[in-house]
Amino acid sequence: MNLSFFDQFSSPSLLGIPLILISMTFPALLLPSLNNRWITNRLSTLQLWLINLITKQLMTPLNKKGHKWALILTSLMIFLLLINLLGLLPYTFTPTTQLSMNLALAFPLWLATLLTGLRNQPSISLGHLLPEGTPTPLIPALILIETTSLLIRPLALGVRLTANLTAGHLLIQLISTATVALSSTMPAVSLLTLLVLLLLTILEVAVAMIQAYVFVLLLSLYLQENI
Repeated sequence: MNLSFFDQFSSPSLLGIPLILISMTFPALLLPSLNNRWITNRLSTLQLWLINLITKQLMTPLNKKGHKWALILTSLMIFLLLINLLGLLPYTFTPTTQLSMNLALAFPLWLATLLTGLRNQPSISLGHLLPEGTPTPLIPALILIETTSLLIRPLALGVRLTANLTAGHLLIQLISTATVALSSTMPAVSLLTLLVLLLLTILEVAVAMIQAYVFVLLLSLYLQENI
């Protein structure tokens, strides 16, 4: 029984071919392609409004040098948002519950922000490892601590996204299993657990959107430190 709860997090395959690539590219098919028409439909208007809103929220804390990253950060935000929300549908697979995928997204972008800072302002970037006014005996320990906290950032990004989505999916499956099991013996309790399940589903939709935003927002903050 315990193993069946975690079967939903295993990557599906067909004839030995992993289907995670299809689940990763499927969100792009849901976005309508832009055209040169002056008058568009409501879906294209909603898409453009959402993209502008996300871009504005992500670029507000950055200066003009960081606006070069607008396309990358906005695309990543929409990508994570659609994958997290589509993973809540029945009989679907959520790629962002895989730590390997989240680390593959977090590590290159974090490394790019770090290399950007070392190239443009090496003194300031290295100065973050040692706060000003540190007593001399504490310098080696503080450099070691700050270096560790810097190197652990991509791991924290990936683990945060994976843990939050995995916990939500497990709770939904546990409560739904309890609802079905109690429907024949205790209908009143089953209705109560069904209500809890509906509330938890709404909460999980909010978590899916918030975690996508937090992932990209932290990357933008790391970028702000290095530009």
